[in-house]
Amino acid sequence: MNHGLLWLPLLLVFVLLTALGWLERRRQRLFREWAEGAELAKLDATGAARLVDGVLTWSAFEAGKLKVIDSFVIKQLELVELLSLRSGEAPLTEESQGACRLRLVGGGEHKDIPFADADRARRWIDELMARSRCEL
Repeated sequence: MNHGLLWLPLLLVFVLLTALGWLERRRQRLFREWAEGAELAKLDATGAARLVDGVLTWSAFEAGKLKVIDSFVIKQLELVELLSLRSGEAPLTEESQGACRLRLVGGGEHKDIPFADADRARRWIDELMARSRCEL
């Protein structure tokens, strides 16, 4: 009887890990469908983003679907800044890693896109600026 009770927590952990794996697989499947045909796309812990026909759209995974948060027309892009995710307007240095946000400035407005990885965000800066120049 005691040996059976020792295995019970392991069984619960197995069931929990299986459920989490199923949720992640579902999130990735939804993202692949949502990002189909995109010129540029990302999925990370902070959400998803895609660039389709010159419009950058970003979403969050909520209640089993991708909910669109906002969008930005790349043709209006004037400046992209890499900022800290939570500490106000503090810009990130080249050595900084981890969570951050891209601030898109143009057309008299600014919008922030969250990123889980600063290196990926830096690559997106280059891609977005190159594409905004092509749109002009």
